[in-house]
Amino acid sequence: MSIRIIEENCTGCKLCRTACLFGAIEVKDGKAVVGEGCTLCGACAEACKFEAVVVERPVVDQADLAAGHKGIFVFAEQRRGALSDCALELLGEGARLAARTGDPLAAVLLGHDVEPLGRTLIEYGADKVFFADDESLADYRTESYTAVLTAVCSREKPSIFLFGATTMGRDLAPRLAARLEVGLTADCTGLAIEPETGLLLQTRPAWGGNIMATIKTARHRPQMATVRPKVMTPAQPRPGRRGQVEKLPVKIDPRGFKVKVLEFKPREDAAKGIDQARLVVSGGRGLGNAEGFALLEELAGLLDGAVGASRPVVDAGWREHSCQVGQTGRTVAPTVYLACGISGAVQHRVGMENSKLTIAVNKDPQAAMMKAADYAVTGDLYEILPALIKELKNRLGAETDGQSDGK
Repeated sequence: MSIRIIEENCTGCKLCRTACLFGAIEVKDGKAVVGEGCTLCGACAEACKFEAVVVERPVVDQADLAAGHKGIFVFAEQRRGALSDCALELLGEGARLAARTGDPLAAVLLGHDVEPLGRTLIEYGADKVFFADDESLADYRTESYTAVLTAVCSREKPSIFLFGATTMGRDLAPRLAARLEVGLTADCTGLAIEPETGLLLQTRPAWGGNIMATIKTARHRPQMATVRPKVMTPAQPRPGRRGQVEKLPVKIDPRGFKVKVLEFKPREDAAKGIDQARLVVSGGRGLGNAEGFALLEELAGLLDGAVGASRPVVDAGWREHSCQVGQTGRTVAPTVYLACGISGAVQHRVGMENSKLTIAVNKDPQAAMMKAADYAVTGDLYEILPALIKELKNRLGAETDGQSDGK
């Protein structure tokens, strides 16, 4: 790869200099000049309105692709110094893929004061960890994260790069793919290596979830995919495991930021995330109105669970999008999933199909969710749930009385 300034197009407007997060561009004698600090991230080319900046990528045939790109890379998402569960799931899946290809498994970690997490990633299976530590990376911003990852890919040339299909991953991976001019398969639920070619087989729901499509990226590298949380088995730690942790030489120029983080306020209900709960009580249109969720909140509270919702309920404004379970919402895998008044469209089921036990309550015994559930209760949920809540209160009260009596 290389970068070139077309001087006859350059007006000296300085847009490219402002966009460069690495301070590698200056304007001299009315023309842009690229310095040694350039990482070929492409931010300048995106910013130029006059097509004066060109990032040139050579055409490479498939044989050279396989030879020139090695390694399975995982984006190790972290927030406020805490690794996401999805990062560990990707490491587990990445290790299984690496065992088939013989490639090393690497994790890429961005943030501030995150070096200790590098050792954690090694214990969870990474052979090598590349980390960038800069105060400007403490909070996620699309521009800075994309620029650093583009530089990593240009230097290390991975064969596969995996991201979690989280809020961050769904924003970051497409931007990186556009910079690298490669494809991206989103929301994968299955990954494998094709024995004959060594290509990554990326499986995801298609046509509204009615079929499963398997996609290959034969002519470009890296092969990129976002993977749904909770569908892969997370890696298990091996204390004392050895690997290499390498710091990336990153110096961010804040002049390139379009967004400034003023303050961080955690959500009040962050501890009640449905994707972490062991029990999820979800409601659908069968509740009839938003007030019906009071029953679900009470039931979930008794069982130390969380409350989810179907998409029609969220679209109607009865619950926030953070509660939505399904293809366009959260993927959950609780020990128990209780679906109340949910018809069970395939788009909803793909978001909870990995639940260990599913219970459905619905008036319609022919509803898809009733057929998919391990236990189906036919009846009016406004009769069934109050009875269940009353019984739970009686049992919990009896347990409390027994404890107070020393039993």
